Amino acid sequence: MDLRFRILDEAATLPSRAHSGDAGLDLHSAQAAHIGPGERWQISTGLAVEIPEGHAGLVLPRSGLALRYGISLVNAPGLIDSGYRGEIGVLLLNNDPAEGFRIEPGDRIAQLVVVPIADLSPVEVEQLADSERGEGGFGSSGR
Repeated sequence: MDLRFRILDEAATLPSRAHSGDAGLDLHSAQAAHIGPGERWQISTGLAVEIPEGHAGLVLPRSGLALRYGISLVNAPGLIDSGYRGEIGVLLLNNDPAEGFRIEPGDRIAQLVVVPIADLSPVEVEQLADSERGEGGFGSSGR
């Protein structure tokens, strides 16, 4: 299946996989930016995408940027609905308390994973089915 992209900026780079079998397509910056310690920026990819109906695009952080520079996504994962045709923007956050992070056009800044979604209708019920976990929430499975 093809995933259709429209190039909106001459600095844009079509997403690609680093290795065959990778789930994520690397998204690249179409702009230069400097994100200071604790700052967040919307970084342009210069691309619009046509997510197939019945699917969603998830914009996910790159683990190498997180490990080496403390760069994460403010809204991880970012959600691209199948009907959206605007530019893909990536909301980066510099978690490093002291060092800025410089981005150049063409740098890999995030990953795009396309997943199928279920078309479910919310229905109110009096009781939910029992499960092994029950109402156990945060921390209920131990450390």
